[in-house]
Amino acid sequence: MTQGSSTAEREITEGVLPGKVYPNHEAIDFYHRYQADIKLFAELGLKCFRTSIAWTRIFPNGDEAEPNEAGLKFYDDLFDECLKYGIEPVVTLSHFEMPYHLVTEYGGWRNRKVIDFFVNFATAVFNRYKNKVKYWMTFNEINNQTNYDRPFTLFTNSGITVKPGEDAEKTMYQAAHYELVASALAVKIAHEINPAMQVGCMIAMCPIYPATSKPTDIMKAERAMQTRYYFSDVHVRGEYPAWLARYFENKDFNLDITAEDLEALKTGKVDYVGWSYYMSFTVKAKDQEDADFSYRESEYLIQNPFLEASEWGWQVDPLGLRYSMNWIQDRYQIPQFIVENGLGAIDKFEDGTVHDDYRVDYLRDHITAMRDGVLRDDIKLMGYTPWGVIDIVSASTGQMDKRYGLIYVDKNDKGEGTLDRYKKDSFAWFQHVISTNGAELE
Repeated sequence: MTQGSSTAEREITEGVLPGKVYPNHEAIDFYHRYQADIKLFAELGLKCFRTSIAWTRIFPNGDEAEPNEAGLKFYDDLFDECLKYGIEPVVTLSHFEMPYHLVTEYGGWRNRKVIDFFVNFATAVFNRYKNKVKYWMTFNEINNQTNYDRPFTLFTNSGITVKPGEDAEKTMYQAAHYELVASALAVKIAHEINPAMQVGCMIAMCPIYPATSKPTDIMKAERAMQTRYYFSDVHVRGEYPAWLARYFENKDFNLDITAEDLEALKTGKVDYVGWSYYMSFTVKAKDQEDADFSYRESEYLIQNPFLEASEWGWQVDPLGLRYSMNWIQDRYQIPQFIVENGLGAIDKFEDGTVHDDYRVDYLRDHITAMRDGVLRDDIKLMGYTPWGVIDIVSASTGQMDKRYGLIYVDKNDKGEGTLDRYKKDSFAWFQHVISTNGAELE
C-alpha cells in the first residue's frame, strides 16, 4: 500500500513497484529501536502497551507448517523488555496485515483455507508466549470492512481486492464469516493453552446517530448500528443476529456457513470487547428507502452540525465515547477495553518539542467522558490506551505528517528525518494523568 493523503486514497499495488512510496515498510523502525522506546513508555508511566505480532515474521508465507524461530525470538525479547518495566503487553494477532502470499495464492480471506493458516499462527504464538502475554485480541477493527465500497478497508481487513463483476458485499460477508470462525477457534485454543489468557475482539466504534427524529432516520440509524456491529454480536454471543441471517436469505447470498462453523462460534466467545474511538457518525434516510433499510456507509453518512471536525474531517465527539461505553455494556454485559483514542493532527516541531495543546484538549475531554462512564454509569472498563503513544504511519492515509503520538518521531511524508524521538507537551500532561489515575486532568 502506497502513501496517500486526506484527499487521495492509498494505492494497492501488485508487489513493490519502482517509484512508489511504501511508508509502512520502514515506518518508525520500532524493530531496531524498541528498547529505547519502551524505556520512554515506562517513563510515561504506562501499565500496558498495545502492540501486534506481524504474522509474516512468524510464518513468512502464511502457509508453512513450522514457525520462523527468528521472528518468535524477536517477540520474546520485545515482551521481556515490556515486562522488565512492569508493562503488560496487549497483543493483537492480525492488525491490518497478512502474508502477501495468502493474498496472491489464496485470494485472501475469501478462501476458507486461510482459517487453518490463521489458527496455526495463533496456536504457535499462544504456546510461545503463554507465560508472557495475558491480554490478546484477534482481528483489529474487523468491522471496518462494512465500508466495502472503499478498497482500503477490504484489503486491510481481509486481503481482498474486488474483481470486476464480483459482489463486494457478498464477498465481505463471506470473508468476515471466515474471520469470525478463525477468531472463535483461536479463543478456544488460547483458553486450552492457558485458562488465564483473556482474548477479546476489536471493533472500530463509531456510534451512528439519526439526523433527525423522523422515524425513517431512526430506523436507518438502527440498521446502520446493527450492520456495523454485528461482528461484535457474533464474537460475544456466539451466533448471528436473526435480522442478518434473514438478510442473507433475502439477498440469496448462499454463503459458505457450515454447522461446524456455527458450533465453533458458540464455543469460542470472547472474554472482552476491545474498541477504538475517534468520532461519531450521523445518517439520514433517503426519501424512498427499501424495506431492509440497507446501510452502505459510502451513501448515507452526513455531517453532524453540532460537532467540529479535525483536519481530516473526523468529527470530534467526546460524549460519544461515554455513549459508546453505555451502548456496549447494555448490549453485551462483559468487560470492555478502550484500546485506541486520539487526534490525528499536523504537529509543528520547534525547539526540540511540539506544543500540542489541541491534543491535550482532545484527550482531556475524552478521558473526562470515560471517567464519567466509569464513576457515574458503572461501566466495567479494563483499561484505556491512547492512539498513539508514539508517532507512527497513519493507517488510513499512509502519512507520517498525520500525527497521533505523545512522542514525536523525526520523519515526514517524504521519508526524510533522523527517526530521533522527542517528548511533546502532551507527554508530560499524560504522565501526570497516569500518576493521578485520572483524578487530575488539568
